[in-house]
Amino acid sequence: MSNKLEGKVALVTGGTSGIGLATAKRFAQEGAQVIVTGRRKPELEAAASEIGYGAIGIQADAASLADLDRLYAQVMAEKGRLDVLFVNAGGGSMVPLGEITEDHFQDTFDRNVKGVLFTVQKALPLLYRGASVILTGSTAGTEGTPAFSVYAASKAAVRSFARNWILDLKDRGIRVNTLSPGATCTPGLVELAGPDAAQQQGMLDYLASKIPMGRVGEPDEIAKAALFLASDDASFINGIELFVDGGQAQV
Repeated sequence: MSNKLEGKVALVTGGTSGIGLATAKRFAQEGAQVIVTGRRKPELEAAASEIGYGAIGIQADAASLADLDRLYAQVMAEKGRLDVLFVNAGGGSMVPLGEITEDHFQDTFDRNVKGVLFTVQKALPLLYRGASVILTGSTAGTEGTPAFSVYAASKAAVRSFARNWILDLKDRGIRVNTLSPGATCTPGLVELAGPDAAQQQGMLDYLASKIPMGRVGEPDEIAKAALFLASDDASFINGIELFVDGGQAQV
């Protein structure tokens, strides 16, 4: 490894599996002091152990303002600052128009919009000048997908946050970018197909057929792009949406 994040303090929300876990591992391997969050304690403890390098796990729900206050109080007490914030916590489910409920809408927007907003806003006192903030978007925010409109709208909001926040934060030199994966083989994706392994594989095969590269992505491929945005290699990159999608949203 090249120690691209040597001496930096990095927080990854939603870091217990999939893209979040892969990114936390990359950050740690590149020299960062890593903190990850998750909603379930057993998975959080397992993730911190897997990441290694002294990673810290803090139980927190990004949609809970009280949890965020507690999270940042602990980060301040133990690390004193943040250099990298990867706002990855979120999720969604597939519900077609005509069956969308208020609970479904509220849950999705709480996790993907409210959670993102307050994760960043409450981190501001901790973010050093020149810090990198990375928001997890999705190709769903620019593509049409059956039964996925609420999730897609929430990710479009995340993209809009980045465009506006770079203006709010310009005097502090804080970069805000959106990282938008395409279909990626994560637990969150395969679970959309239900518990049946054959159905899960069928969904992955279908998604792969829609991607010019002919396959779905792997979490570490997204993590390598997150590392780029977090590092000084991306020092003049601000406000962009970086698609890591095998061409999925480009055709």
